[in-house]
Amino acid sequence: MTDIEFAGDLPAWAALAVSFFLVVGAGLTLIGTIGFVRLPTFYERIHAPTLGSSWGTGGIVMASMIFFTVLATRPVVHEILIGIFITVTTPVTLMLLARATLHRDRAEGNPDVPAEAPVEREPEGQPIAGE
Repeated sequence: MTDIEFAGDLPAWAALAVSFFLVVGAGLTLIGTIGFVRLPTFYERIHAPTLGSSWGTGGIVMASMIFFTVLATRPVVHEILIGIFITVTTPVTLMLLARATLHRDRAEGNPDVPAEAPVEREPEGQPIAGE
């Protein structure tokens, strides 16, 4: 026989922790997917997948780290890189998509586009805050 560990060798406390994080991660991802499908406009949909993928990935990555750390009897933390890349790239990508869509819709004169935020200006002769 070899020294290969099997999932059946996982202690009960680790199996419970892995199960918990897998269910939480999968649930958050499912909620993000449902939000993406059910919300009617692109501007309302843009937030749901960001939360679902970031926090959902976090739960699944945590389950993977616990599972392989316990089976390998050494710290297994390279999954953290996956979590970092997902957490950094997903919100940035969706922000750029939202800005590009907003620019396109405003250029086309689409009436369903959210209004531009007003720019606050200091009254003439008043010092600007922070000076």
